[in-house]
Amino acid sequence: MSASFHRAVNVLKKMIDTPIASYFNSCLHCGLCAEACLFYTETGDPKYAPIYKLEPLRRLYQQEYTLMGRMARLFGLSRPVTATEFEDWKTLVYDSCTLCGRCSLVCPTGNDIVSMVKCLREGMAIAGHAPQGMIDVTKRTLETGSPMGITWSALQRKIENIKTETGLEIPLNQEGAEYMLVISSLEIAHFPGFLTAVSKIMRQAKKTWTLCSDAFEASNSGVHIGVSDIAKEIVSRIVAGAEKLRVKTVISSECGHAFTALRWDGPNLIERPYRFRVRHIVEVLDEFRKQGLLQTIGHEEARLTFHDPCQLARMGGVLEPQRKLLKMVASDFVEMPDSGEYNWCCGGGGGVSDNEDAKELRLVAFTRKRAQLEAVNARRLVTACANCRIVLGEGMQHHQMNVPLLGLTELIANYLLETTAGGTE
Repeated sequence: MSASFHRAVNVLKKMIDTPIASYFNSCLHCGLCAEACLFYTETGDPKYAPIYKLEPLRRLYQQEYTLMGRMARLFGLSRPVTATEFEDWKTLVYDSCTLCGRCSLVCPTGNDIVSMVKCLREGMAIAGHAPQGMIDVTKRTLETGSPMGITWSALQRKIENIKTETGLEIPLNQEGAEYMLVISSLEIAHFPGFLTAVSKIMRQAKKTWTLCSDAFEASNSGVHIGVSDIAKEIVSRIVAGAEKLRVKTVISSECGHAFTALRWDGPNLIERPYRFRVRHIVEVLDEFRKQGLLQTIGHEEARLTFHDPCQLARMGGVLEPQRKLLKMVASDFVEMPDSGEYNWCCGGGGGVSDNEDAKELRLVAFTRKRAQLEAVNARRLVTACANCRIVLGEGMQHHQMNVPLLGLTELIANYLLETTAGGTE
């Protein structure tokens, strides 16, 4: 067997700790995690049950750390985990798991299935069994700072276009600013209106803010592919940029996994606390609302509903700010069934949207989201994650659904009461 496979197995052995051992021993085999996974519910295929996706890790644990498992291995009564098995399991660990956390949420014994999937992904990536799309994205991130290969020069050109079209100034590398914004490549490439919206809001709130040339990218492909060393390097870039500019708060843009990677995983990855706060843009907007700094006029009249990004709501704990903001600008806001922390994933998180091999399965899984939308007969769909916007858009197009899709920050900016020294504009 290859040296990379042996290294991967050794890494997994070291990662199998007391919590993981307790998770495997406390599993009731009740099937609730399967019913919480849209890849299982929309296909009915038992191989998509979350706990089954962990089978190579479970066998490795049993064979290395339990008495019966060691005896079975000694007498040739159990199969060792092989490189071929890693390759076979790639579709389960990478194609059919978005790290959404719904399975962990419903587990009656509190098993953190997501953390175990991340653990298994780390071993599989080290062994060379990650999807090519994720590998390419990760390489571009390490080489250019962006998963889509967007350079600082390209972002500067976008910023110049915004200034020409709107007259808005976007501060760059401003030391001592209250806020530093990190923005995802998807927003730069597909949703440039997000940066314009933030500029308008900051101008109205009279807050100092900046972008950093050394740390403008929010997303973290290291988390997706499952390699903690890469995730640490990407987080460290943002930390270094924020501390160099001495900002008080780093704002994570409308990107779910970027928020949890930076806010919750980041301090553990760099093994020390930050010298600044981390807030999602939705949290910052809600702080402005509470301070009376977010002034809006008018309402969206069409019935709209909100898709909760998994990493923001379920994994990140941000549930109420987005709803309070929506009620400022929407006269007919309705909740989808299973909203909030129980919301169903868009189907493309956890790097699945970067994985071309997963596209067909992803579109099948979107049937669950379609049912949610049809249940409320919404005429507009709002979310707060650029990746969700892309995946939801693809799903609705495939399923022939004509529901316009909006970003929450841009929606708020559309209804800002903008004023000048001479009065209302």
